[in-house]
Amino acid sequence: MRVCVKKTVLCLVATAVLGSLAVAEDPAYLSPVALVTSADGTNLYVAEVTAKQVASYRIADGTSTAVPLPEEPSGLALSPDGSALYVSAGGASGQVYTVDLLFGAVTSSLPAGHTPVAPVPSPDGKTLYVCKRFNNAIGVIDLESKTAVADIPVLREPVAAALTPDGKWLCVANHLPAGASDGAYTAAVVSIIDTSGLSVAANVALPNGSTGLRGLCLSPDGRYAYVVHILGRYQLPTTQLERGWMNTNALSIIDVAEKTLVNTVLLDSVDLGAANPWGVLCAADGAYLCVSHAGTHEVSVIDRPALHDKLSRIAAGEAVSQVSRTAEDVPNDLSFLVNLRRRIKLPGNGPRGIAMLGTHLYAAQYFSGNLAVVDIDPAVRPRPQSLSLGEQPERTLARRGEMLFNDADMCFQQWQSCASCHPDARADGLNWDLLNDGMGNPKNTKSMLLSHATPPVMISGVRDKAETAVRAGIKYIQFAVRPEEDAVAIDQYLKALQPTPSPFANLDPPAIARGKALFDRARCHTCHSGPYHTDLQQYRVGTGKDRQADWEFDTPMLTELWRTAPYLHDGRAATIEAVLTAGNIDDQHGKTSDLTQAEIADLAAFLRSL
Repeated sequence: MRVCVKKTVLCLVATAVLGSLAVAEDPAYLSPVALVTSADGTNLYVAEVTAKQVASYRIADGTSTAVPLPEEPSGLALSPDGSALYVSAGGASGQVYTVDLLFGAVTSSLPAGHTPVAPVPSPDGKTLYVCKRFNNAIGVIDLESKTAVADIPVLREPVAAALTPDGKWLCVANHLPAGASDGAYTAAVVSIIDTSGLSVAANVALPNGSTGLRGLCLSPDGRYAYVVHILGRYQLPTTQLERGWMNTNALSIIDVAEKTLVNTVLLDSVDLGAANPWGVLCAADGAYLCVSHAGTHEVSVIDRPALHDKLSRIAAGEAVSQVSRTAEDVPNDLSFLVNLRRRIKLPGNGPRGIAMLGTHLYAAQYFSGNLAVVDIDPAVRPRPQSLSLGEQPERTLARRGEMLFNDADMCFQQWQSCASCHPDARADGLNWDLLNDGMGNPKNTKSMLLSHATPPVMISGVRDKAETAVRAGIKYIQFAVRPEEDAVAIDQYLKALQPTPSPFANLDPPAIARGKALFDRARCHTCHSGPYHTDLQQYRVGTGKDRQADWEFDTPMLTELWRTAPYLHDGRAATIEAVLTAGNIDDQHGKTSDLTQAEIADLAAFLRSL
């Protein structure tokens, strides 16, 4: 039974790090994405994103109440005393709401930046931290005075956070790598923030190729942080998939006090990928680590003490397997978790957020529109079940395409989904050596936004249109043969993508206006023309190197340019300013050599506003 409750105030709201925020979708879909348990363990609060509502699911009898919301919820945390929820919601003008659970009403609302996610209250309940995803910052809010205290800059798109029990260290997962991508090392980091000084104490580097960070949790004592992510083998040509040749899926362990990476273990099996890890939690007693796999529709249950024992032994110099003879071998060992981990298939599609009560693990199944529950007690045979959250409408073609885009069942041995390299249908910040234009010329991943409206596609324009690229991707990247209707559905999903408003659009209007004039003066508009700032042509602009020196490259559209760093075909330019200066050889793509440093800054401000 499902009861819809309409009130003049906002009531219960729930959480998520969103993967599909900027897609035009029917709001009738529930799209559960994250969970949190009530203080007494009787209810689950479920964020239903595209439905713009939250469900309070009563575990005892399976009933739920739904409360409509004006915006998509994006993150939730329970107050330390269990009486309130702190909810982040919205996009460019995000808010944090305080929801009183006794009266079911919003008692306050505070501005929280662009696409706020993952609110985290301090143990004393006086401070709230929130990830301002597209502001690249952690907001600090004084809950007593209901005022913003500070913004702490982090590297790129913070999407998950957790606070040590003493409140001293806030660990933050940065979704994507920052900086240029044409060097020997490219990876995202976990930022560790000193809450007393409101500053980043360390950025813990993850293994080369780490991207697509989604979930982060701490051990009960706060000693270790656990973060799940993609581990791309981007320095290899994309000739095969076996044994994680292209993408593997990983869990990284960080010593919080030492601010160092302990090691990274692979969540895949030798011949079966565990694509797109999303949620991660540590059991209250510390016995298990649980990970949801959004691409393969399962959960991993890891014996945490045994995992740390094995990692300690190899750190001490003991060879723990034929593959892992030193600590450096572990991130390449697909057998490391054998006998330490159980993989449990769930009865649904797209598990993301997870929660735990006793030995029962609950998962929010995004595309199925329901919950999954399974008892992870090793003495009990796992029997996963579905829990209904209400009626789901028939999927539209675009919704089915979104599901397939995120589904590793599309892929040979389930190593990856389209979303593994295109999280949120955007870019992963890595260079890949695809074979569609020969081997040995890696190029930066492109966003899929507006790809169908701006042919040709691929950086070198080797595909005449996006429809061709989608089918080639299924065949040569997923190594699969699929019915034509699958590709048609993916096309429809990609066409439905909507641009995310720039966080820089209103930051400095005078600078943006000056930059627009400079855009025309520098003749940028001659190629970057039309509604998407591209003339759909290819040009030789002097950025090719070695045997690519004479190559022509597609004129990129500029919508969401602020979101797609690094720049140029090989990602050598970490910033827009670098494109306009060192990346513009002999003024071959715009006359910028005569611009002053201040004018370059203004032109970059305009480009970031698009």
